[in-house]
Amino acid sequence: MNFIKTYAYRHDPLHFDFKQTIERFFVEEIPLYPPSGRGNFLYLKIKKRDMSTWKLITVLAKATGLAERDIGYAGLKDKNATTIQYISLPKQYEKELNKNLSTDKIEILERNYHKSAIKIGHLKGNRFSIILHDINPQDAKFFNTTAKKMQVTGIPNYYGYQRFGEDSRSYLRGKEIAHSGKKLKGSKEKLLVSAYQSYLYNRWLSSRVKISNTIDTLDTQKASKELQFPLELVKVLAKQPQFFKLFIGDIVMDYPYGKSKTISDLNSTSELFKQTKISPTGLLCGASTNRAKADAYYLEEEYDDKELTSLKGDRRFAWIWPKSVETKYDINTKKLTVEFYLPKGSYATTFLEEIGKFSLKE
Repeated sequence: MNFIKTYAYRHDPLHFDFKQTIERFFVEEIPLYPPSGRGNFLYLKIKKRDMSTWKLITVLAKATGLAERDIGYAGLKDKNATTIQYISLPKQYEKELNKNLSTDKIEILERNYHKSAIKIGHLKGNRFSIILHDINPQDAKFFNTTAKKMQVTGIPNYYGYQRFGEDSRSYLRGKEIAHSGKKLKGSKEKLLVSAYQSYLYNRWLSSRVKISNTIDTLDTQKASKELQFPLELVKVLAKQPQFFKLFIGDIVMDYPYGKSKTISDLNSTSELFKQTKISPTGLLCGASTNRAKADAYYLEEEYDDKELTSLKGDRRFAWIWPKSVETKYDINTKKLTVEFYLPKGSYATTFLEEIGKFSLKE
């Protein structure tokens, strides 16, 4: 990716070894609601290893005779991990599943029933457990302290490197497709265009974190000169109690999910932000999406591609708060196990990179 991510925290980089493997990276979906126990859809709680969600769906479709589009899932999970996720399929295909499913990469942990299928986004978030190697006791202690601080102060909600393909450049192909004017064909083209959306969003978020860092570290006169903002505006921004500075016209949403509104009063909104009741959002440009207004759109406009109309747009939380952070350090092996929860759509690698201050992409 040809932009440098701006980190919100300003400590020195830590040293640790991260690899996303089935032995070191564990993730479990937390469903939006429990199945009722009755209905025409079979809900499967599945543990899988070394298998992407796409591959899982292909395997289930082959075993049942279903079309892949008839198999429901809430979110995509990586291949190089041990993951637990929920899948739905029409209940009448359970016999075919029992008869034909045979792979040691899939374990069905629970079965239940519900009246409707699982759809994309039907989850609260994900619980992670990740083992980091080669970390010294001092860095392990600092990691724990910083990670728990982030539960209170939050982190920028960047898309992780996984979003952009093996070479980190899938967004370029997505841009070409988006500008071609043609209707998108299949899930692959949609994924490429969404990578382009995500790339623009990440650039916008990096720019906003940089603005916030500048205001947080410099006096108002120097910050005004550095940012080329009016001095009075910088003074107003500097009074906000939270790190990530809000602008008039920003679109915020109730956190962790809820209604959106456009900011007109910075004081009251900043206080709600500090209390983690709302969070600002960034633009995923596309058809039928809300744009920021006033000053906030001036900062958003550079990262808004209005030629991208083949995919629906959206807003994404710019700032999130990890929860349930726990760490366990083994001084003999120099391994740190870190467990935490993130809301849906957020990346564990983004959380680790904010603490480590380096890219985890090999």
